[in-house]
Amino acid sequence: MPDIEDTVGRWLSEYAAPGATVATLLCDRHDPDAVAFRFVDEGLAGTTMTYGELADRSRRLATALAERGVKRAERVAVLMSKRPELVVTLLAIWRLGAVHVPLFTAFADGAIRLRVESAAARLVVTEPEQRAKLDSLAGVDVIETGVDFDRLVADSTPSTTSEVVGGDGAFLQLYTSGTTGKPKGVVVPVRALAAFHSYLHYGLDVQAGDVYWNAADPGWAYGLYYGIVAPLVGGRANLLSRGAFTPESTAAVMQGFGVTNFAGAPTMYRAMSKSAATGRIALRRASSAGEPLTPDVVEWGETTFGVPIGDHYGQTELGMVIGNHWHDDVVRPIRAGSMGRPLPGFVAGLVDGQIAIDASASPLFWFDGYQHEPDRTAERFAEAGRWYLTGDTGRADDDGYYFFTARDDDVILASGYRIGPFDVESVLITHPAVTDVAVVGRPDPEGIRGEIVEAFVVTSASPDARDALARDLQTLVRDTYSRHAYPRVVHFVEALPKTPSGKIQRFLLRRG
Repeated sequence: MPDIEDTVGRWLSEYAAPGATVATLLCDRHDPDAVAFRFVDEGLAGTTMTYGELADRSRRLATALAERGVKRAERVAVLMSKRPELVVTLLAIWRLGAVHVPLFTAFADGAIRLRVESAAARLVVTEPEQRAKLDSLAGVDVIETGVDFDRLVADSTPSTTSEVVGGDGAFLQLYTSGTTGKPKGVVVPVRALAAFHSYLHYGLDVQAGDVYWNAADPGWAYGLYYGIVAPLVGGRANLLSRGAFTPESTAAVMQGFGVTNFAGAPTMYRAMSKSAATGRIALRRASSAGEPLTPDVVEWGETTFGVPIGDHYGQTELGMVIGNHWHDDVVRPIRAGSMGRPLPGFVAGLVDGQIAIDASASPLFWFDGYQHEPDRTAERFAEAGRWYLTGDTGRADDDGYYFFTARDDDVILASGYRIGPFDVESVLITHPAVTDVAVVGRPDPEGIRGEIVEAFVVTSASPDARDALARDLQTLVRDTYSRHAYPRVVHFVEALPKTPSGKIQRFLLRRG
């Protein structure tokens, strides 16, 4: 049996090689008859796509994209749900050595425009349901799925080459939000594939015989890294379901398609635990990521699935780095309230109470900094770059188990999504009746979403007009930024608590 250190070293050597080509690593080296993805539509009908089919369609689309001017290092944004055209488009982008910029389908046009403009993307690939959100973009070419898209793929000659990018070359560009400033660009190099492969193998223990389902949305890091990229690099098939989440539909997919290895957000597990329709479902592995998982849900999972739910921890800038890992070589008993131990390839520690990753001792650490943001990058590192600071506080016990305690940066974790208060505040303050505003996350009273977004508003509106104003503000965020980030509760206050230097004291607002 290969030593863990040797395995990690082999992956890193392969994926960090100067001659690395993304399409080869993710598709062309695999058995063309093997299943690459399983797709489930809203009616629970299923189809599959083999690696051979993915290779052929992506080669044809690559030719069409090249004719549109897409080339190496070009940023191409994709606004699409979990459908076959999504993975074909991504492989086509990577064949050309271009960089994929994911756009979450719940984003409104404001959030989309910010990311497209920041990435300087000249092309967006989308679907009919999302097309209207792109109307305000100037100078951007749009390709839309449908009959014309299918004809474009079918009529194009397959590309016969894949652009060499190399381990340090970029293939993804995501955006992460904090409490101040615009979303930060995170450029993901090809060598990060080694870290993604480590989590797929050791963290999730996805085996060849598994029916694996990562239910996260590929518009965000966990769904993109581990629902699209990691399964491809490891030659494992992921299931992509287009239906909206309900406990009942999730259970139906699990049962109907024989899912054995499931990964999802705590909000999914919590909702399922409160549904009488879920019933018993046999899983080999169950994993959770996105926000802390409470012990009661872990216990419910063991009763329902036959295995406990393993809590895992990571960030857009890191991928997953700590967890209750499932592979036989690293599995350890789950401790109540713990998010587990460092993933092979990473060394963790605590720096001034913050959970930190030792960049100098972690061969799979890949984050080089935020794009064009040297000051904000510097804030993430300590001791001359040795330690990457997560911004999350925690503790560790003598056996190396880590426990999350709080977020230093006030990012809101709602239904598995990371929401930057500043982004929502920037929308709310545009309303003429709003004179000052602060946004915080507070525990969801229903116990489903983890946290909900709450807004504290100083307004010039009269008291009898405030109920209507609250509804207007909720609609404003839903329609111009993102429906997943709107404030479910709006409080009207006379003034916001601030420090002498003018910083909002959000911790006082969270106390209520």
